[in-house]
Amino acid sequence: MFGFDVAIISGAVPFIQPYFGWNELQLGWGVSSLLLGAIIGAFGSGVLSDIYGRKKVLIVVALFFAISCTFTALATSSIVFISARVFGGLAVGAASVLSPMYVAEVAPPKNRGMLVSVYQLAIVLGILCSYTINYGLHNIDNNWRWMFATGIIPSVLFFAGLFFIPESPRWLYKAGKKDESLKVLTGIGGESLAKVEILEIAESLKGNSSSVSVGELFKPSVRKVMLVGFLLAIFVQISGINTIVDYAPKILLAAGVEINNALLQTSMVGLINFIFTFVAIFFIDRIGRRSLYLIGSMGMVITLIMLAISFYLKMEGVFTLICILLFIAFFASCIGPVFWTLVSEIFPNRIRGKAVAFASFTQWIFNFLVVLLFPHFLASLGGAKTFLFLALMSFLQLLFTYLYVPETKGKSLEEIEQFWSR
Repeated sequence: MFGFDVAIISGAVPFIQPYFGWNELQLGWGVSSLLLGAIIGAFGSGVLSDIYGRKKVLIVVALFFAISCTFTALATSSIVFISARVFGGLAVGAASVLSPMYVAEVAPPKNRGMLVSVYQLAIVLGILCSYTINYGLHNIDNNWRWMFATGIIPSVLFFAGLFFIPESPRWLYKAGKKDESLKVLTGIGGESLAKVEILEIAESLKGNSSSVSVGELFKPSVRKVMLVGFLLAIFVQISGINTIVDYAPKILLAAGVEINNALLQTSMVGLINFIFTFVAIFFIDRIGRRSLYLIGSMGMVITLIMLAISFYLKMEGVFTLICILLFIAFFASCIGPVFWTLVSEIFPNRIRGKAVAFASFTQWIFNFLVVLLFPHFLASLGGAKTFLFLALMSFLQLLFTYLYVPETKGKSLEEIEQFWSR
C-alpha cells in the first residue's frame, strides 16, 4: 500500500489534470500532497505506537488506506481529492515508521535483516503493481477513478490480516505485560531463545520509565545514535533516488528520448527496482548492512557520474537509460532495504518508537524537498551539473557510512544498544 499510494498517481496525472482544470502548479500540489500527509503521519505514529502499541496503530493505518482510496476514487472536487491524498499520506508516513519497526522487534536476530528487507520489497512491488494497473486501465472510461479504487482491495486484506499477528514483545514488556511478552517471544523463537531475549529486554529497560518525551531523543546518552539515524535519513534522499523514480520520463525526455517510450521505460525502472531488491534480501544477513551500504553508495557515485557525463557529452538516450537502470539496481540491492533495516534496529528499546518516527519524518521532509526542487535544477543547471551534485551527495553518504555506521548483522537489538552505550 505504501508503494501503491506513492506511484499510482503517475498514471492518473494525464487524466486528473483536465478533469479538475488544474494548471501546472496546482497539479504539482495535487501530486505532492501525499508527501505532506506522510510527513505528519511519520512524526505522529511513533508517539501513538508507544502509547497504544504497534499493532493497534497499524490497524488504524489500514483503515486510513482504505478510506483514502475510496474518497480519492469518488472525488468530484479538488478539495476532496487533495484531502483524500493527504489522508492517504498519513497512512503512508505511519507505515514507513511502524512496519519496519514492528518486524525488527518480532524477528529473531539471524533473520531480522532479511525480514525487514521484505518490507522494502513490498514497497517496490506496490510501485510495480501500480504501473501495471495504470497501463491496464488507461483506455477505459473514468480510468483514473478505477486506478485509485483498486487500492481498496489490498487495504481490506491488510486490515483483516493484522488481527492475526501478535503485538510487539518489546512494546508489551515496556507496557508492563511481561508474561504476554514472553509468550510472544516463545512463539517466535522457542522457549530457550525467549528466556535469553526477555532478560536482555529487561536489562535494556532497567531504570527507565515507560514514558519517553521527545526531548529525551536529544540527551547526550543517545545523541550519537540519533545523529547517525538523522544523517542516514537525509543522505538516502539527497543522493537522488526519488529524482529517478519520480522523474525518469522527464530525465529521458531531456536526454532526447521520444515520449512514446516513456511508459515502457518507466515500467523497466519499476521492474529493475523490484528484481534487485531480492539481492538485498539474500545478502543482508550474509554480507551485512554496513558492507552493502558501502557497495551501494560507491555504485551510486559511479552511475551518477556516468549520467552527468552522458548529459555533458549529449550521448544517445539509450546510454542515459542504462545509467538510470544501473543506479536503480545499486540502490535497490544495497541502500533502500538496508536503510530501513538500520533505522529499525540501531535505536535503544526505550526510545525506538519516537526515534524511528523522527528518522522517517526527516527522510519524508527531504523526499518532499528533492521532488519539489529537482525539475527546477534540471532546467536551470542542466543534467550534467545536477547529477554531478547528486554524485557528490552519494560520496558523502559513502564517507559517512565508512566512518560512523556500525555493523549490526546477527546482533540482538539489545547488543546493538550496548554498542552505543560503550
